[in-house]
Amino acid sequence: MKLSYIPDSLWFLGLEDMLDTVHSMGINIIELTTGNWSRAPHVDLEKLTVSQDARKVFLDAFYKRGMDIAVLNCSGNPLAFEKDMEVTLKTFELAEQLGIKKIIMMSGLPAGCRGDKTPVWITTSWPPMTQDVLKYQWEEVAFPMWEKLVKQAGDFGIEKIALENHGWQLVYNPETLFKLRNEIGPMIGMNLDPSHLFWMGGEPIEAARELGEALYHIHGKDSRLERGKVGPNGVLDTKPIEKYAKRSWNYVAVGCGHDISWWKEFFSVARMSGYDDEVSLEMEDLTMDALTGVKLSVDALKQGLGII
Repeated sequence: MKLSYIPDSLWFLGLEDMLDTVHSMGINIIELTTGNWSRAPHVDLEKLTVSQDARKVFLDAFYKRGMDIAVLNCSGNPLAFEKDMEVTLKTFELAEQLGIKKIIMMSGLPAGCRGDKTPVWITTSWPPMTQDVLKYQWEEVAFPMWEKLVKQAGDFGIEKIALENHGWQLVYNPETLFKLRNEIGPMIGMNLDPSHLFWMGGEPIEAARELGEALYHIHGKDSRLERGKVGPNGVLDTKPIEKYAKRSWNYVAVGCGHDISWWKEFFSVARMSGYDDEVSLEMEDLTMDALTGVKLSVDALKQGLGII
């Protein structure tokens, strides 16, 4: 496996300074964010898709450092918002222009019924109306829209779409991933992000084993259940992530939630499942400055991967 980096946490650096900083840490692969829920700090998606000269200048910044773009990430909610769908399709176009075959996305989340505009995430089986909402979301919206999306992706030469197991999405764990994959086909797999499964009460090591050949990507990201907060209140927490001192759980630098021995086992099991591709660091620990968090996380992931 190879360590890569999602550059959003160094948004305050220009492209070349960001690449120099990452390269100095021994990382030569980037997971490039193109828009939607990312501010896409280093990408002008419109400019890059329409101008071959702009793409050449952009790529030269990577190549002269011996760096590469492994995947594009356009995570958003294309099932509910037209603007998110536009960025998604434009990202497919850029992927073809750059020769990239794997896209990182989220599954999206539809509204609760026809005519509604607000996405609804169902996390309980009661009251009984929840089942009607789920049936509408999956059968009337997700299946037909994803069937079309997969065809469009294939038209642009894309071979894999890795869906992140994020909350407020139809696909948030292996079970829901397989529900979509079994209906739509093997272009769809999972981008397994341990941080989300942790706070949901799952075990990413077991998830990696269960996913098997459907494990298409990994995010190196950690989270922590907060002592004294999660006990009385549980894991469902709607306070903004900036209120980290009051939350039941938080995203933290890698190693600040789960120790190196856990990460070593996780990567070992991922290899057993046949995964031998990128592990992309995503750093969202707000308790420290971004560069410190990136450096701590890089060191932890390198130890976990056996790079150092």
